[in-house]
Amino acid sequence: EDDNIMLMDKKVGLLSHPDDTEFTDTLLTRIKRYLYEKGSYDPADENSFAPALVNRIDRNTGGIVIAAKNAQALRILNKKLKDREIKKFYLLVIHGTLKTKENILHGWLIKDEKKNKVTVLSYPAQGAKEIKTKYKVLAEKNSMSLVEVELLTGRTHQIRAHFASIGHPLLGDGKYGKNSLNRESGYKKQFLYSYRLCFCFTSDAGELNYLNGKSFEAENIWFREAFLNGEL
Repeated sequence: EDDNIMLMDKKVGLLSHPDDTEFTDTLLTRIKRYLYEKGSYDPADENSFAPALVNRIDRNTGGIVIAAKNAQALRILNKKLKDREIKKFYLLVIHGTLKTKENILHGWLIKDEKKNKVTVLSYPAQGAKEIKTKYKVLAEKNSMSLVEVELLTGRTHQIRAHFASIGHPLLGDGKYGKNSLNRESGYKKQFLYSYRLCFCFTSDAGELNYLNGKSFEAENIWFREAFLNGEL
């Protein structure tokens, strides 16, 4: 945390933003309460900037979320995120082993809004958005793989759906995974964590230039050590 931004390590099960199912206890409401108690945010003051999230993570995924503490920081970071000058890296565990240990998966994604589910195609189609998922296998144990992913595009459920589409669903993923495999393992939450963030600016960032080149990593990824120790 500094005068411009906060980086939070969101835990699995917590919503980033309020929605129809939960309005009170979310990451954003926790941030507002924290800053209110510090005396740096007053919701009663119409001139007081309401802290805002720059990125968001699904409820069932943990990891690093960026919050802006002033309007200038929000404007700059929103643009940097859009221009892919903030790199996000994920850790995940997938079923099976990949023949190619480092590669970029390429496809097209269609979202079904009613079902909140996406389908990945290997060819362009009407309404489909192009996706690119860069991965590197870090370790392999017990017919599973620990994989690092860099999102080159950021679409809904991209990582989960993309790996499922090539026959290697995430461990514990009830929506895109294989229920038979998940039942065997006994895991009910998806093994996915947004664990590392890099501010890699290629253009001027104004008062946030001091962040350029800095990288931040979450310390406690709930499944990494268990995987490496062969305990999964």
